[in-house]
Amino acid sequence: MAAADPLPAPPDELHLTRRTTVAYAFGSVGTGVFATVPGLVLAYYLTNTLGVAAGLGALVVTLPKAWDVLVLPVVGRFSDRSAGRVGSRLPYLRIAGILLPLTFVLMFAVPPALGPIPAAAWVFLGFILASTAFALFQVPYIALSAELTDSPDERSTLMAWRVAFLTVAILLGGALAPVLRDALGGAYLGHFVMAVAMAGLMAAGIWLCITGLARARTRISEAAEGSLLDQIRGVRGDAPFVALLLAFVIQALGFAAMLGAAQYYATYIVGRPTAITILFVCLVAPAIVVMPLWTWVAHHLGKVHGYLIATLVFLVGAVVLLVGGQSLPFAAIAGAIAVCGVAYGGCQMFPLAMLPDAVSAARERTGEARAGVFTGVWTAGETLGFALGPGLVLVVLAISGFVSSRADEQVIQPDSAVSGVLMAFSAVPAVLVLLSIPFIRRYGRAAAAAAAAAGAGGAAVLAPPAAPPAPPGPPAAPEA
Repeated sequence: MAAADPLPAPPDELHLTRRTTVAYAFGSVGTGVFATVPGLVLAYYLTNTLGVAAGLGALVVTLPKAWDVLVLPVVGRFSDRSAGRVGSRLPYLRIAGILLPLTFVLMFAVPPALGPIPAAAWVFLGFILASTAFALFQVPYIALSAELTDSPDERSTLMAWRVAFLTVAILLGGALAPVLRDALGGAYLGHFVMAVAMAGLMAAGIWLCITGLARARTRISEAAEGSLLDQIRGVRGDAPFVALLLAFVIQALGFAAMLGAAQYYATYIVGRPTAITILFVCLVAPAIVVMPLWTWVAHHLGKVHGYLIATLVFLVGAVVLLVGGQSLPFAAIAGAIAVCGVAYGGCQMFPLAMLPDAVSAARERTGEARAGVFTGVWTAGETLGFALGPGLVLVVLAISGFVSSRADEQVIQPDSAVSGVLMAFSAVPAVLVLLSIPFIRRYGRAAAAAAAAAGAGGAAVLAPPAAPPAPPGPPAAPEA
C-alpha cells in the first residue's frame, strides 16, 4: 500500500452526517472550558487569593504552555502513527477524557495553609499536568477535521458547528465560573467548587464527542516516514500553513490578553468586580448569534476575505474601548465589547475552517499524511498564544505598579496600575490583531500559489463555491 493510501479505504467520497457533525462539535465543549476558565480566573486567583506577586504569577501561567510547545508536536506524531495502525484517533481522546477533568480540579485545590510561593508551585504543577492531558485530546481532535470529510465546503460547515458549540462552552464556562466562585466567597472554597463544576462540564462534552464519533468513517492515511524533526521541517516548509498559523497565534494572544484582563477591567475600570459576568456575556454571546452570517460569508465571499472582515470589525470595538478610556458609560462599554464578540466568532471560524483545507492540500501535494503533526504544531501555537495572553497582562500590570493582595486584604491601586489595566484590555489586543493582517493576506497568496502549482487553480481559496450549502441552523438531535 502506498504511503498516502487511506487505511479504512472508503470506496466513495466521504461526507458528513448530522450525527458526526454534532458529535464532533461536542468536543469543543471540553476544549472551550479549559481554554477559557484558566485565562479568565487563574491570574486573578494567583494575585488576589493566593497572594502571589504579579511577576511570579506571569511565570506560573506562561511556563506550562512552553512545555506544551514541546509536547503537542510529539503527541501529533504519536497520534499519526497510532491512527495509521488502528485506523482511529479515539484512544487518545478517551485517555484525555479521564485525565483532563481530574488535573483541572487539582489546579484550584491549593490548601489555604500554603504561603504564596508553595501555592504558586502547586498551581504550576497542576497546570503542567492539565496542559499535558489537554494535548492528548486537542491534537487528535483537530486532526479529525481533515479526515471526516473530503469536501472543503463541509469543513466550513463542520467548523461553524464546532465554533458555535465552542462559543456556548466559552459562554457557560466564562459566565458561570465567576458566579460559582463568588457565590461561595470568592476565595479557596469558591475556586475549588468552581473547578469541580467546570471539570464536569468538560467531561460531559468530551465523552459525548467520543461516543458520537465511535461509528464515524474517517480517511486516515499511513503516517509519513521519517523522524519527528523531519515531519516538523516538512510542516515548517508549508508556506500557506505557516502564514495561517502566525495569523491565528497573534490573534489568540490578543484575545487571551483581553480575556485575562477582563476581571481587572471590571474591578478597576467599571468599578464592579461582579460585572465580569455581564462583560463576558457581551464578548461571547454575539459570536453564537452571528455564526450563520459568518458561514454565509465563507460560502459567498471566501474564507480569506471573511477572516479579514472579522479582524477589522474587532479592531473597531477595541479602539472604541481604548479611546473611551474610563469615561465610557457602562452601556457603551457593553456595546463595544459586543462588537468585539461579533468579530471573535469569525476570527475563530475562518482559520479553523482553513486549517483542514491546508492539511488536505499538503497531503495531496506531497502524498504524505502529517495531519497529527500539522495539528500538533497548530495547537502548540494556539495554546502558547492563549497562555501568553494572561502572562502578558501580568507583565503590563507589574510594569504599571499593580499591588497584589491576599483574599482578606484590601489595597488601593495607583493611577498607573489602573491605566495599565485599560491598556491590557484594549490597546494590547488591538495592536496584536492589527499585526495579524499581513499574515492573513500572505496565507491567501501562498494558498493560491500552491494550488496553482498543483494544477488545481489558485483562485479557489478566495472565490466562493459555485453551489454553497445553507448555513447551519440550530443544533438538531443526532441521528440514530
